[in-house]
Amino acid sequence: MRSQLSRSTRPWVAILAIAIGAPASAAPPRTPDIRTEDVTRFYRLYDAGNGHLTAEQLDRDYLAPGTSGLHEFARLRNVTGARIADTLAKRPEIYADARRCLAVLPAVKRRVAKSLQNLARLYPEATFPPVTLLVGRGRPVGITDPSGVSIGLEAMCAADFMNPNLEDRFVHNIAHEYGHIQQSADQQALDPGVPGATVLRMSLMEGAAEFTAELISGEVGNHQHKAWTKGHEAEIEAAFVRDEDKTDLSAWMYNGPGSAAHPSDLGYWVGYRIVKAYYQHAPDKAAALREIFRMPDPKAFLARSGWAPASDPAPRSPRP
Repeated sequence: MRSQLSRSTRPWVAILAIAIGAPASAAPPRTPDIRTEDVTRFYRLYDAGNGHLTAEQLDRDYLAPGTSGLHEFARLRNVTGARIADTLAKRPEIYADARRCLAVLPAVKRRVAKSLQNLARLYPEATFPPVTLLVGRGRPVGITDPSGVSIGLEAMCAADFMNPNLEDRFVHNIAHEYGHIQQSADQQALDPGVPGATVLRMSLMEGAAEFTAELISGEVGNHQHKAWTKGHEAEIEAAFVRDEDKTDLSAWMYNGPGSAAHPSDLGYWVGYRIVKAYYQHAPDKAAALREIFRMPDPKAFLARSGWAPASDPAPRSPRP
């Protein structure tokens, strides 16, 4: 996700290797790591400094000895000791409040492991790079890049507009990011302003990650959309059809965090509904997932999905 929860370059304890179970005669199991030592190191420094850390301390004692996931996160999101120190001074409450999330991390690890087992079963072609939990400068909540998934503990904890259950919030959003990991390089390279980055294409990209989260972990990442869209489905989807070919994404994507009165990131929600319709209509589910993750032609995908706006009295039949 981007905006508040980013897919690649954008918004919103100990290493545990999780083996995905396999029969004894099968190939060695894939073992994605869920890494939390960056969080441990940050709060060790935080406690020693009574919540006051200098840029030099953060660069030397937190960032420099960090994991590869932290280093890549810092590179992509311009996270430096100076920027963390600045956020600590201006918004100390988010780092103090993030402590409540430390308690859920063991359960998060167990549940993410189960979700990834589900992904391996449903999509044998899946890849499993590491998940790194770290502390950043307040945003973004999460990113993906070819080396793995990174989640900002303090940003995720502060995202109270999302799922109110902290454990669920982490699990389902990590599952969302893992959906992005499976997508084709062409999709992963998409950003607002890139040629072809229409409302439809970007919504399907994010919707595919939302559907993946639901499929493997039981719930989408953007839990808040259920309440925000209730009773407004026809209105939202009719507007989406009018805008689907636009390259101005501002009404649909990366405009969070939003509220019930002014919902954000509704492209995620519509895209999820289209992708789910495609999967439900597909006789071969493994092939459907392959098409969802590769999706070379969003218009053709939409036509085959069987989805139609809630206001349409005669939903289209999926094309072969």
